[in-house]
Amino acid sequence: MIDRGRHNVLGIMVNAVDYEAAVRRIVDAAQAKIPLAVSALAVHGVMTGVRDREHRYRLNGLDLIVPDGQPVRWALNCLHGTKLTDRVYGPTLMLKTCERAAEEGLPIFLFGGSEQLLAALQAKLIERFPRLKFAGHQASKFRQLTPEERDTTVANIRQSGAAITMVGLGCPRQEVWAYEFRDALSMPLLAVGAAFNFHAGLLPQAPRMMQDWGFEWLFRLVAEPRRLWQRYLLLNPLYASMLCLQALHLRRFDPQDAIRPDREILYG
Repeated sequence: MIDRGRHNVLGIMVNAVDYEAAVRRIVDAAQAKIPLAVSALAVHGVMTGVRDREHRYRLNGLDLIVPDGQPVRWALNCLHGTKLTDRVYGPTLMLKTCERAAEEGLPIFLFGGSEQLLAALQAKLIERFPRLKFAGHQASKFRQLTPEERDTTVANIRQSGAAITMVGLGCPRQEVWAYEFRDALSMPLLAVGAAFNFHAGLLPQAPRMMQDWGFEWLFRLVAEPRRLWQRYLLLNPLYASMLCLQALHLRRFDPQDAIRPDREILYG
């Protein structure tokens, strides 16, 4: 088990952990019924915090940010000598957490996506983990929630008996959700992005070799060019150039250079 603490990647504090350490923290928090906001960040997720000081505050207010993308793992190794041998890929983290939740009898709640997506996802997860308990699910409204809808969402999840909530709203909405709902729900909240679509069988995943070599972004770009071209063709070079500046000590990226949000954003 590897847990080498949090390290600054362009002002975002990323945990140098492996799957075992991440799952252990999630399960321990679930059993203790304490808050734990978790996100798996690739380049795009990191850059959302780099470019938005309020969102940087939210990201650094999460409890556990794992290096979802190989370029984020490479940054940890290059800048901080963490010697991580693998990333902690959000979809895989979700499966490993479900496996442990099934073993420990910890019910999970699925939040986000459409009713059709959630039904397909639940069926696939039950097929893979027959002992996994589902406390419930709630589809996204694909808009911001009213304060009353927020209170209803909190009550529904808490009363369901869930021990862990998986959140699939897409980046950065799911990280905002985890930040805003963390204290009210007092359980692990896992922001896992495209994992819902991958595990429901609605989106293909990149071949393992492309993932290992850091080219998953290219596979996804080819699959969804109109939606993702700006994310990858603009942000990836910007990320690389900024990392060079940090590595050469030509620019300081201060995690404290953030702005506390003055209002809630209630995605749902």
